[in-house]
Amino acid sequence: QLVESGGGLVQPGGSLRLSCAASGSIANLNVMNWYRQAPGKERELVAEIRVGGTTNYADSARDRFTISKDNAKNTLYLQMNGLKPEDTAVYYCHFQRMGINYWGQGTEVTVSS
Repeated sequence: QLVESGGGLVQPGGSLRLSCAASGSIANLNVMNWYRQAPGKERELVAEIRVGGTTNYADSARDRFTISKDNAKNTLYLQMNGLKPEDTAVYYCHFQRMGINYWGQGTEVTVSS
């Protein structure tokens, strides 16, 4: 089970830190991801973190967002800075294990003045 939190309403240029708490150990997961889905758009990958700590970002997130995880707390994070209205979306954490996709319920982020 994955439970996201930390979303909300923020002004352009503001920051939010999203959290995704897992019910089991995340230490050995090959990859964990943050996705987002804006109204009327397809779900898109925002950032990923691999088991060794390597990170990758969508072009839209690079230099503004930072993905990290705390294996001891079984929690994935997404620090979002310099938020823009186009970052408005529902954000989901995700991982895949043995061919099965696991998703959280999502946390809504709205960037608006």
